[in-house]
Amino acid sequence: MEDTSENTRLSNQICLGLVAHVDSGKTTLAESILFQSGRIRTMGRVDHKDAFLDTYELEKSRGITIFSKQAQTNIGEKQVTLLDTPGHADFSAEMERTLQVLDYAVLVISGPDGVQGQVRTLWTLLDRYRIPVFLFVNKMDQPGTDRAKILRGLKEELDERCVDFGSDQDKDLFLENIAVCEDSLLESYLETGEIEEETVRILVRERKLFPCCFGSALKMQGVEEFLGVLDTYMAIPRYPEKFGAKVYKIARDQTGIRLSYMKITGGTLRVKDVLSGQQKDYPDKIWEEKVHQIRIYSGSAFQSVEETGAGSICAIAGLDSTWSGEGIGVEPDAQVPILEPVLSYQVLFPDGEDLHLMLLKLREIEEEVPELHIVWNEQTEEIHVQVMGEVQIEILQNMISERFGVRTEFSSGSIVYKETITKRVEGIGHFEPLRHYAEVHLILEPGERGSGLVLENQCSDDMLDKNWQRLIMTHLAERKHPGVLTGSEITDLKVILAAGRAHIKHTEGGDFRQATYRAVRQGLMKAESILLEPVYDFVLEVPQENVGRAMTDIQKMGGTFAPPEQSMDQTILRGSVPVSEVQDYQMEVVAYTKGQGRMSCTLRGYEPCHNSEEIVEATGYRAKNDSDNPAGSIFCSHGTGFYVEWDEVEKHMHVERVLKEEKPEVKTETTPRSYTLTSSYGWGDEKELEEIFKRTYGSGQERKYGYQKQRTAALAPKTVSARKKEESEEYLLVDGYNIIFAWEELKELSKVNIQAARDKLMDILSNYQGYKKQTLILVFDAYKVEGQMGEVQKYHNIYVVYTKEAETADQYIEKTVHKIGRTHQVTVATSDGLEQIIIMGAGARRLSAKGLKEDIEQAIIDIRENYLGQYERKGNTYLFDQLSEEMTDFMEEIRKGRKQFQGFEK
Repeated sequence: MEDTSENTRLSNQICLGLVAHVDSGKTTLAESILFQSGRIRTMGRVDHKDAFLDTYELEKSRGITIFSKQAQTNIGEKQVTLLDTPGHADFSAEMERTLQVLDYAVLVISGPDGVQGQVRTLWTLLDRYRIPVFLFVNKMDQPGTDRAKILRGLKEELDERCVDFGSDQDKDLFLENIAVCEDSLLESYLETGEIEEETVRILVRERKLFPCCFGSALKMQGVEEFLGVLDTYMAIPRYPEKFGAKVYKIARDQTGIRLSYMKITGGTLRVKDVLSGQQKDYPDKIWEEKVHQIRIYSGSAFQSVEETGAGSICAIAGLDSTWSGEGIGVEPDAQVPILEPVLSYQVLFPDGEDLHLMLLKLREIEEEVPELHIVWNEQTEEIHVQVMGEVQIEILQNMISERFGVRTEFSSGSIVYKETITKRVEGIGHFEPLRHYAEVHLILEPGERGSGLVLENQCSDDMLDKNWQRLIMTHLAERKHPGVLTGSEITDLKVILAAGRAHIKHTEGGDFRQATYRAVRQGLMKAESILLEPVYDFVLEVPQENVGRAMTDIQKMGGTFAPPEQSMDQTILRGSVPVSEVQDYQMEVVAYTKGQGRMSCTLRGYEPCHNSEEIVEATGYRAKNDSDNPAGSIFCSHGTGFYVEWDEVEKHMHVERVLKEEKPEVKTETTPRSYTLTSSYGWGDEKELEEIFKRTYGSGQERKYGYQKQRTAALAPKTVSARKKEESEEYLLVDGYNIIFAWEELKELSKVNIQAARDKLMDILSNYQGYKKQTLILVFDAYKVEGQMGEVQKYHNIYVVYTKEAETADQYIEKTVHKIGRTHQVTVATSDGLEQIIIMGAGARRLSAKGLKEDIEQAIIDIRENYLGQYERKGNTYLFDQLSEEMTDFMEEIRKGRKQFQGFEK
């Protein structure tokens, strides 16, 4: 925002935002600041429902901030607009929109709780928008709060450049802590022993230093000192002379007047000025409207002014086409928010209510709260709303009742899934009923996670006129295109307009809408689509005795995590887990840790769904039957239009393909995975698993015996007995690549030829199985081999499994253990520490790579001593030498005529 060019001017206006995890005392701090600065005469309290900035009735009743509020005050000589933002995770999107207009932010930390889940999300967002941050650690009056410990936590969890700015700091130590934040400053400090205030202001503004203060907002402890820090180290911003404004919020006052909340980022805005901008849903169309009123709000009251300058936050009446995130004048549009809704609910209205009228009314609320995505299902004639969490549903229900006088109910929530593609394809759409014509060619490319839908125009003006190109780009942007797996919105892909054709006489605007939609759809049908699900980043803190349970639970939920961290008597797990699996797990954590554990989650984004086949099947969506979103095209022949299925379109298209036909790639096995303690988990299909085991290992009822690594001094030879020996079968599962990379000789061999290392291991295990007599299953990764369907081979006396695409050996072994570990004796040979914990929890025994090697070496010794050594003879070898002692005596009796074989005819 800062511009130091000649065409700028200083502004004494500073926009300061308060952000925090819910219940950290953020609104109380706002009250303290307003009271201390003389803006209010008495301090309100959240629990007394009289806080200055809690103006919405539901905010007072629930004791949380739902909508961002502003208050005007002075800190020193600076005019400050104080913005109080929501702290509850369900209203994080409202908070994120507000961040984009801040000059500085105050991050409020609860002293007793430290850095919580929402705080990490806030820190990430503050970094994304490059907002300078002051930290105020609140509730320091409560017992058990340790200032030094909290500061260490801030340095570890947030940034090592968090520095205590308390007045009781030793000056030399204080300056030294600041100096180490910047290398060049450290050199200067070592030479002079001083640091100027302006230098500190620059460090704070450039996010190279984060001042921390400690106190209690409720008891006014440390607040005055904190205001002094703000006054000293907040720099006056510069703004351009040309007019610019950023809209961050749309609202309506009690009389229904539409208000556009914006920050003036350049020049001056006056009443009666005419503003213009692009329409949100139709970027090629420009709106132009006049400013009727400029309001400067402070709490629930406002002051009307004739003009306002750069740096101010105001609400404008008279603008009906603005939208949240819009840039006006020289100001560009805001970045696309990171946070988005992950839950979907159907809105249930009373019988007889006009759904179409209610849809229009709900669009008003969606305009004010953009994260409330209102979705109309034309086929079922249902209204669905996508939200961040269940608390938001209560707020929406209250808003509908208050504003429209309609009582609503909501169905049980479901997860908001999305879809994307994995390969580059060309989508073709043709629309040519009689006296209409349009053809569109689009290139669909997979994008990075979180990139959304990116549009690009590469079409030549010689091929298609510019106005038709703009129209196609408008049609691509005007709707959320459904995928072909579940009908969910597509995301994380790039759509490129590559070619097109119009008719000089018959083409109309609506023709390109049809052709564009069909081109997108046809491309999706050709592509390999994958289902995406929302994923949380989590931090799970549990006592050390519960870490095994916690790790197993995360794995079962399809989550991943890094190696556990130790903190005092607590173990900390950090990772990610699907939103669909963790909804009620926080309460479960509290239960099994007896209140000593806690889990915090923040939205990470969308990643491939861990149970996509199950979700697709449950949805029951059939892309070919979706008449509202056809993938085929309409061509014309002899004056009659006819429909062509999507897979036949290329035979009829009028414009040549842009992408050339690609030759199929030879599928080769990639380098095996490396091993770390971070492991992913995915459940296989139970029926498929059952069939593999029956086909491969049989369905016998084996008894379960304890597996013991034996060092037998003497092994008795096999004997023949009249009684049939009771058989017991054991399973040994070996993680192939883990063993190869754990055994030095195989590891060195793998560097030369990985196939040779696999063959060597297979031979070693075949000999070992002949000694141990258990069912031995050797599992190798093929999860990176494209199109790999999974394969089970018999190699001599062992089974060799190559996993299917996207399935690791860990996953195969885990699901196998879960399937048979409770009813059979199963041992898993691996040195993957995490894998060992998981299989132990499933009832299997563990054997490390080193332990397996020692057992194999001992087996070789036993075979040599007890089998081969017994028959080392000098001279000839006779038939009886090969028999057991019992059989030898029996045959000797027969030779002497004392016994005979039963049933033997002389």
